[in-house]
Amino acid sequence: MVFFFAMLFSFFPTNKVEAMEPVILCFGDSLTAGWGVAQQNNYPTLLQEKLRKNGYPHKVVNAGISGDTTASGLNRVQWSLRTKPSLVILVLGANDGLRGLQPKAMKQNMDKIINIFKEKKITVVLGGMKLPPNYGVTSGEEFDRVFKELAAAHKTPFIPFFLDGVAGHPELNQADGIHPNAQGYKIIAENVWQVLQPLL
Repeated sequence: MVFFFAMLFSFFPTNKVEAMEPVILCFGDSLTAGWGVAQQNNYPTLLQEKLRKNGYPHKVVNAGISGDTTASGLNRVQWSLRTKPSLVILVLGANDGLRGLQPKAMKQNMDKIINIFKEKKITVVLGGMKLPPNYGVTSGEEFDRVFKELAAAHKTPFIPFFLDGVAGHPELNQADGIHPNAQGYKIIAENVWQVLQPLL
């Protein structure tokens, strides 16, 4: 958490050129923070590279905190508004699922987070998550449905499965089988880019 605050303070512009850069806030947990990989390999950094290569002026801010649930994300969302984002990529819920937290509570937290951003006229891109198959068909379907329902209710741009093409592929994940490795993050950055680029 200390690192997160330091990162946000370092973001605040020191000159007029930086102040004019539209901000994309990557708001999430360890999948956003890039747990276990070098900073240059996490998806927000790779996304920044794609933006620069394609001539977009946007500044990407990594607001990922390892271990975050939707409840802890909700607790810090107001503070994150200090980055003044024009767009947020919201990817939370994995830790709720892994800890067996109720999908109903997860949905309520995510709904509140999305509404806070929308009230500030900030575009939200929602990243969907899925539970591992060993969690059971019923619980997995209920969990998955939360993201679909939120995207439909808020009419928000939607990445149906943030880890699409990565989850379940050992060669694209770290030893824990949960967190992507550098190669996995390249695929994730491309997944995000396909949804993000039409919005820019």
